[in-house]
Amino acid sequence: MDPALTDVLEEQLARWGGDELILHHDAPSGAWMILALHSSRLGPPTGGTRFKAYARLADAVTDALRLSEGMTRKYAVAGFERGGGKAVIHAPAELDAGERQALLRRYGTLLRELGGRFYTGPDVGTSPTDMDVIAETGAPYVFARTPAAGGAGSSGPYTALSVFAGIRAACAHVFGTDDLSGRRVVVQGVGSVGAGLVERLVDAGADVRFADLDAGVVHDLERRTGARSLDPGAVLAHPCDVLAPCALGGVLDARTIPTLRCRIVAGGANNPLATEGDELRLAERGIFY
Repeated sequence: MDPALTDVLEEQLARWGGDELILHHDAPSGAWMILALHSSRLGPPTGGTRFKAYARLADAVTDALRLSEGMTRKYAVAGFERGGGKAVIHAPAELDAGERQALLRRYGTLLRELGGRFYTGPDVGTSPTDMDVIAETGAPYVFARTPAAGGAGSSGPYTALSVFAGIRAACAHVFGTDDLSGRRVVVQGVGSVGAGLVERLVDAGADVRFADLDAGVVHDLERRTGARSLDPGAVLAHPCDVLAPCALGGVLDARTIPTLRCRIVAGGANNPLATEGDELRLAERGIFY
């Protein structure tokens, strides 16, 4: 057990105020399945399953807690009859394809045993194909399976559309127009959401730069859209009108916010702010968030 976990649980559970936290150790793989069920007030806790090798178990728990709370807010604002939840599979990085699928099936068994206390879909590190595997043992508690399996497929394009609409609304507020022609936009992370966002921004006439750690993805997106890439280490400080974080959360903090050279932050990443109070740091710099 991670010795830092006790401190995390004591400090964060008191602030979290959620319904239930489940930590399940998967002995065959050494992975941890962490399910943070934040609220069931409006409906069953629902949220994506993230698959990632964290530096510490405590970091995985922290991520699950913060993400689940964000899901509660999203469903409440949208008026959905769902509560907030999030799952994190903190897995060793060396799993092969067969071991990964076996782990996902055991995770599906856990979902089935919960009997509807948590519903899930894809998140960072998982895909509709992974949802098909989880659903083999975890149906009917799995959303966004592939169309071949009767699901809706990836939610990434729809999320990209909503972020695009948010950027237009933010520009209308800050610049007096939602016309994106010539507007400088930097996108951090071009997975299923970020890539779709880049495509829409380019089609709208924006001057788009983007960054990602996957060189193959970068090359393909440059070829398809004509947008130019940036060094991932320099993306946050690149001069622009709009910064769109679409990778992992926690990228904006006391260290990075002073380096920003943008007027607007509007992206698809969950919890881009590292801590409470970071929104005030942005406001003090005149950055619309």
